[in-house]
This record gives sequence, structure tokens and C-alpha cells, in this order.
Amino acid sequence: MLTLFSLLILTIAIIESMAGLLGNGTILAVSSTSCLRSKILSSYDMIMICLSLSRFFLQTWMMLDLFLSLFCEMSYYEENLFVIFKTVFMFLNNSSLWFAAWLSFFYCTKVVRFTQSLFIWLKQRISSLMPWMLITSSFFSFATSLPFAWDIYNVHVNFTDPLTMTNSSERKVTMKASLFVLILFCNAGIALPLIVFVVSSILLIRSLCIHIRQMQNIATGFRDPSLEAHIGAIKSVFSFLILYVTYFISLVLVLSNFFLPLSMGEAMCIAVMAACPAGHSMVLIWSNPKFRELPARILHHTNCHARTRSV
Repeated sequence: MLTLFSLLILTIAIIESMAGLLGNGTILAVSSTSCLRSKILSSYDMIMICLSLSRFFLQTWMMLDLFLSLFCEMSYYEENLFVIFKTVFMFLNNSSLWFAAWLSFFYCTKVVRFTQSLFIWLKQRISSLMPWMLITSSFFSFATSLPFAWDIYNVHVNFTDPLTMTNSSERKVTMKASLFVLILFCNAGIALPLIVFVVSSILLIRSLCIHIRQMQNIATGFRDPSLEAHIGAIKSVFSFLILYVTYFISLVLVLSNFFLPLSMGEAMCIAVMAACPAGHSMVLIWSNPKFRELPARILHHTNCHARTRSV
């Protein structure tokens, strides 16, 4: 049952999603413009376009899903509509997780110094491999989202029925079935990119820490911009890691139907799931001067226009 507090949390989730749309729209616009100007699609721009585009559609879909579940509940839980919404959500979600994982992997190959022959081979060929990695992960996301087209609806309907003593045991059985399906079909879609992201981020943080120690050992006592850049990079990567893992935990709780529909617990998970992609995009904009340039330019033009009107 939807409480006042749950409604407040869901309203916050919608505001977070709108902030995410703004952030990802900025990244998409800047990356696309950069490609059009240079007429070269770099691996970094390719990842950023795929990531921002998938998150833009994901957060739009989440808002639409939330509006329908709140204001069109009867028609929303019709079988076809509910199945379509959850299947598309899982495809966009899995794609977003994979693209974020490839971004971390790309940073890792560019920064970390490897001695193993396999990693050296990957480092040398990452530019030519990246398009195929993005395409393959997109097809893989589509394949791992298909189980939601025939199983999750039945689980959800059982959870939306009133709980009595007789169907309480049925809920436990259904919960086990739901978890089994998640483990069997969906873990590949959400756990594999998590592993890639976490391993790449840890290697990246470790490498940056080693670089910082080496710089501190040869420091002259003056302010070193390179050292500050490395510290800023560690903060960015660590924040990416926290946001990614937090999003993953909230996603698993929602997918496993751990909370009742529209309960306070589910509302908080939805709010976290809306906040993490938005937060990730904001950190990307803050840490990259190229992405900061567009919002700064818009703000400057807005201030100039306001001053002109006041005069």
C-alpha cells in the first residue's frame, strides 16, 4: 500500500531521474558534437555516447513506469503491459551496466601498467575491440532480459494479492522460484558487468595510488598539478564504484521482490536506483573539462540574458 512517505520518496526519485536526464543529455550532446567536429569516433566517445544514451532511455522508462504504476494501477498490471515494461527495463538496465563496466575497463587499460601478455595485447588493441565489445554486450543484454517476458509477471501478481494465512506459504514458495529464476537467467546480465566494473576499478585505484606515492617521493614541495589530478581521479573512480555497487544492491532487492509493491522499502530502492545513474553522470561532467564547458556556457548566456533584460 502506498503511504505518504513512500509517495514523497517516489517524488524524489522522479526529480533525481530528471536530473539524470539533464546530465546524460549533456554528455550525449558534447560527445556527439565532438565526433561530428573531428569526424572521428574515438573509443572514449563511443562508450560515452552508448552509456549516456542507454541511461537517458533507462531513466525516461523508469519515470514512465513509475507514473503508470501509481496512477494507472489496474491497466498497468495487465499481463502484456507489465511484461513489456519489465522486459524493456531489464534490457536498458543491463546495457547501462555493461557500458559503465566498459568505461571502467577502458580507463584501466589506459592507466594500469600490465606485464601479462594477454593484458598487453588488450591494451594495444582496445580501440579496435571496443566497438565489438559494445555490440556484443548489447546483444547479451537483450538475451538476458528475455526471461522477464515469461516469468516475472506471475511472481508479481502473487505478491500484489492480499496476504492471508493460506497464501503466505505460497508467497514463500514463489519467492524461492523468483530467486531461482534470477540466479539462473539474470545473474549473467547484472553480475558479470559488476565483476568487470569492480575488478577494473580496483586495479585502477591501486595503480593511481602507486603513481601518487612515486610522485610524493620525488615532490619538490611546490604544488603539483599532476598529483592533484591523480587524487581527483581516485576520488572519481571510488565514487563510481560506490554508486555502481549501491545501484546493484537496490536492483537485486527490487528484482527479488524483497519488498511489497509501492512499500516504503521498494520506494527507497527506486529512489537509490534513480539517484545512482544521475550521480554517475554528474561526477563524469565534474571530472571532465569537456563536459563542464557546455553547462558553463549555457549558464553564462543565461546570466547575460538576465542582465540585459534587467537593464
